[in-house]
Amino acid sequence: MSDGGSISKEHSGAGHRERLRQRLLKGGPHALADYELLEYLLFAAFRQGDTKPLAKTLIARFGSFAGVLNADPQALAQVKGMGEASAASLFAVAMAARRMARGAIEQQPVLGSWQALLDYLAIDMGHLKHERVRVLYLDTRNRLILDHLAAEGSVDEAAIHPREVIRKAFDIGATALILVHNHPSGDPEPSRADIQITSRIAEAGRLLNITVHDHVIVGRGSHVSLRAKGLI
Repeated sequence: MSDGGSISKEHSGAGHRERLRQRLLKGGPHALADYELLEYLLFAAFRQGDTKPLAKTLIARFGSFAGVLNADPQALAQVKGMGEASAASLFAVAMAARRMARGAIEQQPVLGSWQALLDYLAIDMGHLKHERVRVLYLDTRNRLILDHLAAEGSVDEAAIHPREVIRKAFDIGATALILVHNHPSGDPEPSRADIQITSRIAEAGRLLNITVHDHVIVGRGSHVSLRAKGLI
């Protein structure tokens, strides 16, 4: 399906596009509703025509503005009126948002920019439909050395081995780490397995003077810190 196949070509909508542009530039972050912002993003793929119906269709299909941007490009391209170019445009916006969020934590101590870290994790993991385990390895100044994808799937010793987590820290010169994983259910409350594996990794870390600062579980719009709950 070619992009723009279902976009009305009766008129270019130039006046409407200009009004949206001016509201966006002059009105601040809340000047446009979600569907209007999505409508504006679609202008990049559709040179003319009314993109409002398509924007509303996408939000209805994927549940929210964030759901649209986090959708798989192939799923986006299959929506009537979309295509590869328009799906790529929206996917690029999502990738830009993730890189901006990651940039906020790369050049400064992670523990001193905790909210920026949480924002990055929410953007990068909050939408996932499967469980993913990551280890953030830090240097002596608590700066990020490596964001390591440790496992895809459940958090248990069959998927992630405490000794391997700590050995990697030792191999790359990290002195601390933060465990991160998501709960696709949306509920970030830790399971018994989450607590047990965290305890084993922290115990293994003590043997090589590797500090486990925290284990953050990301849900849908929320998170839980095992350290804040007194579980580390």
